[in-house]
Amino acid sequence: MAPMQIISIIMQILGGMGTFLIGMKMLSENMMRLAHGKLKTMLNKTAGNRFANVGIGAAVTVIGQSSALTTVMVVGLVNAGIMSLFQATAIIMGANIGTTLTAWVISLSGFGSFDVMVFTLCFTAVGVFMSMFSKNEKVKSAGNAVAALGLIFVGLEFVSSAMSFEPGSTEFEAVSSILSKVTNPILLLLIGIAITALIQSSMAVTAIVVTMAGVGLTIGGGGNAALFIIIGSNIGTCITALISSIGANSNAKRAAVIHFLFNVFGAVIFTILLVCWKGFAATILASVFPSNPSMQIAMFHTLFNVVCTLLFLPFISVFVWFADHLVREKPQPQEQRSALFSEIDERLLRSPSVALGYFYEETGKAFSYAMDTLGKAMEGFLHKDPSSKEQVDAMNAELAQVNRIAVSYLVKLSSASLVLSEEKTISSLHYTLNDIMRIGELADNVTKYTDHYKRDGLVFSDEFMEKIQSMYGDIVSLYELSSEAFLRKDTEKLKEVDALEERIDSERKELIAAHIERLNEGKCQPQNSNVFINLVGNLERAADHITFIAHSIDSDR
Repeated sequence: MAPMQIISIIMQILGGMGTFLIGMKMLSENMMRLAHGKLKTMLNKTAGNRFANVGIGAAVTVIGQSSALTTVMVVGLVNAGIMSLFQATAIIMGANIGTTLTAWVISLSGFGSFDVMVFTLCFTAVGVFMSMFSKNEKVKSAGNAVAALGLIFVGLEFVSSAMSFEPGSTEFEAVSSILSKVTNPILLLLIGIAITALIQSSMAVTAIVVTMAGVGLTIGGGGNAALFIIIGSNIGTCITALISSIGANSNAKRAAVIHFLFNVFGAVIFTILLVCWKGFAATILASVFPSNPSMQIAMFHTLFNVVCTLLFLPFISVFVWFADHLVREKPQPQEQRSALFSEIDERLLRSPSVALGYFYEETGKAFSYAMDTLGKAMEGFLHKDPSSKEQVDAMNAELAQVNRIAVSYLVKLSSASLVLSEEKTISSLHYTLNDIMRIGELADNVTKYTDHYKRDGLVFSDEFMEKIQSMYGDIVSLYELSSEAFLRKDTEKLKEVDALEERIDSERKELIAAHIERLNEGKCQPQNSNVFINLVGNLERAADHITFIAHSIDSDR
């Protein structure tokens, strides 16, 4: 075979794999868009039922078209403390099963029996037209997913064409001779690990092996040889999760280690089986799919992951125990990082709908924290205690840090693949974070009024103190309604929110009118006016910001 011909074949294979990987990425992104809120719902249902967790892991992987994506997302959820190691282990097992679908689709495509390119180009064209001419967001995403599916098969057709030599030809014999020389099971295993770790896709490696089998090229002279590469690819796919766990907490590292251990233990068992039973492929696989090596490899890929899951599923607690002892808990240094938004992990950016869902919940916690800050300031005023300012300042510093972390994360999330409703939610969250900051600033103003109250020896009547407490009580009720509306996106609550906010506005007007009347009658000290009017005004402004947060759900739709 001439050097230029070899270079041409290599370039065609690389081009095909590039097209395949781009198609996989596009398919993953658009399937995630279509899954949109459903993905988070599925993950939230992963309680203590290990079988349900396995099913959810498989489903999420089929949606995302990547077991690495699912595992990295799980590492992020464990790092956030949202998911237990028990849940994570079962989901990871399910992810391994979900990743086997691609091999079946490729093996069923019947390479060589008809012109696949014609059909795949149709997929790509149909998908592009759907995306171009439809205004519906879901139809656009579905069109992009169809086009991506077409790109996957176009890429595989390039690879197939590059390796399709006439049986008996010089080229065929040359390539077969090279492939037949690699017969050592451990070396084949390492090849599978290395290539998968390099391109970070076990699906791509499996696709190559299935495609080679489909065009009649055998690795290691046939037999079980190709199966060792498949086993190695399952170990290689763990590298992505292991890398993503760097810098995470101990539990997240344990989740990545469990993924690695699960695949390594399975690889050891099946490697020993295949080494001892040299006729496994010829006896078992060939008996089910005679004369169809592509489907034999797809069957083995599924068999490997399903059998490993069934073997290890009863021993999830053992895996967790083992990981606990391998990854010891280290004393954590005091970090200058907000306790709020600690659950938002950048690994979740790989699944924007999940990341946005948990970000939304963390924003609700920040809202609650801002109200605690206002409550602390009001407590200081009612007890004429200026020392509350120190605590309010510390809480506001925390809120400022929260705002920096949150805005930075939202910017990163904005660059992810999002549906229109998610883009609107992100936009509204920027405003919500600003409203939360304003509540904290109003709490700071209240501490200043407390300082005047104490320093200038002001005296307020019991009647005033009762009314100001009543107004603040309504603000707390307004927060409870608004928080419920915000977190549940319950637009029905907005009518109650508006009615209560109008009552608080009326209370401000009545309090100021009564204060002016007392001033005119000489029943109130003039020096009280500044503190009185500003305090009541600031509380009413806090109610406005609370209402704005509730109404932010209107712009999400």
